[in-house]
Amino acid sequence: MKKAKKVIVCDAILDEGVKLLREAEDIECIEAAKVPKDELLGMLGDVDVAITRSSTEVGETFLNAAKNLKALIRAGVGVDNVDIAGASKRGIIVMNVPTANTIAAVELTMAHLLCSARSFVNSHNYLKQERKWEREKWYGVELMGKTLGIIGFGNIGSRVGVRAKAFGMKILAYDPYISPSKVTDLDMQYTTNLDDILTKSDFITIHTPKTKETNGMIGLNELKKMKDKVRLINCARGGLYTEEALCEGLKSGKIAWLGIDVFVKEPATDNPLLDFENVSVSAHLGANTLESQANIAVQACEQALNAARGISYPNALNLPIKTEDLPNFVAPYIELVSKMAFLCAQMQKGAIKSIRLEAEGQIGEYAKSMLTFAAVGALQSILGESINYVNAEFMAQEKGIELGFATLPNSGYNNKLCVKIVTENASFSVAGTIFEENDQRIVDLNGFKTDFKPKGKMIVFKNKDIPGVIAKISGILAHNKINIADFRLGRDGSGYALAVILVDEFIGKAVLDELNAYEACIFARYAEL
Repeated sequence: MKKAKKVIVCDAILDEGVKLLREAEDIECIEAAKVPKDELLGMLGDVDVAITRSSTEVGETFLNAAKNLKALIRAGVGVDNVDIAGASKRGIIVMNVPTANTIAAVELTMAHLLCSARSFVNSHNYLKQERKWEREKWYGVELMGKTLGIIGFGNIGSRVGVRAKAFGMKILAYDPYISPSKVTDLDMQYTTNLDDILTKSDFITIHTPKTKETNGMIGLNELKKMKDKVRLINCARGGLYTEEALCEGLKSGKIAWLGIDVFVKEPATDNPLLDFENVSVSAHLGANTLESQANIAVQACEQALNAARGISYPNALNLPIKTEDLPNFVAPYIELVSKMAFLCAQMQKGAIKSIRLEAEGQIGEYAKSMLTFAAVGALQSILGESINYVNAEFMAQEKGIELGFATLPNSGYNNKLCVKIVTENASFSVAGTIFEENDQRIVDLNGFKTDFKPKGKMIVFKNKDIPGVIAKISGILAHNKINIADFRLGRDGSGYALAVILVDEFIGKAVLDELNAYEACIFARYAEL
């Protein structure tokens, strides 16, 4: 039996996620959230994967202690506390969880937006805390008919736009890294000029990551271009607006209201912005809902499992391919193609002769890059930790494995990828696509149409298409006390069928032998993703 991989949870996350690690048979889960940080260092020596939040500083001291570390997951969006360059030098893949708190951040932005229009926080405090009935003091403005400038139109910014539009606002969006159609298809206005946002907006909200380019992107010069009595919101990252400019704008009256959740230095208990009356503040609560924290915990632990097993590295920040620079629709395919290749390799045992990737649609532009991820997914079970995204092509060549890719005409999906592995004896192919933003689906197995999520334990069963097969399979599994979670069947019209049976338990050799002994069975194989 393979030695269990060690995953350490350095900071507190909800139990919904940690439970996944505890229950994984091939994982040793180390729960160290309550361990003092100086003692934590002594626990890192043989750890394979680490999960952290903002309270653990992942600098040189941490990285030097974690001598065996292969991957690190920041359970959240921001990676300000992670030395990504240092991790990269040591071959450690750094991932974050960028979308789990999307709705929470969107809704907090809306709270600050509404507050900025109606001074809600102040009127509330005057009445409840000071017991003053002030009606004339707190005249507000309506959102209806006003222009909301949105800087950054990704997962969060776009959803803020949809909700603000429902209030009757005019939406003006600036984001140089998206297709204009993402904005215009929502009946909103797109601009390539940041000055349009600054000069035309009554309200401005910012939703960009914090990078060298965006840090301090709104300063005194930008403030001067804005309308008088502009209202500004920041629930993204501290420092996107310079705090010096914000203080100046509040003093001069240029800024009518500031709604802010994030600060350059946190905790921000002595920040000068707190001294202004026309400011609504929250203590970096953008992700603080029960739902988002559960999502963060589950997604972080799922990523840790995939990384520990070498299957995939979703939301990786330091791969040779800079996923943050790719269009938003590409990133889910990176994870999907790794899973498809890993599944394909489990289906087709034997020495691999070639790995081929076929792409349909716009994703075809990235087929060459995707091939690298497919190669790692396919060869991981053979080469283990010796293969990574840097050396994949070299390792394949060394093994005499041919790598190839092609773009094909559209077959009915907007985008589709197909991984085909050829061994000395046979071949097997797995095709998949993404529905909505990140709904991963396997849609074809070796020519058989299907539809299932690439996740969990499964039996792939090919058989002669005759009556009684499903009943026989179900009987064998029931006899062995194996619960069926889902059953998907595809037929080829030539007398054969292929079923994907999702199960709750590991399927051992004895059960597979029993299935394969059934006279109608062509093959029965177990896989896990």
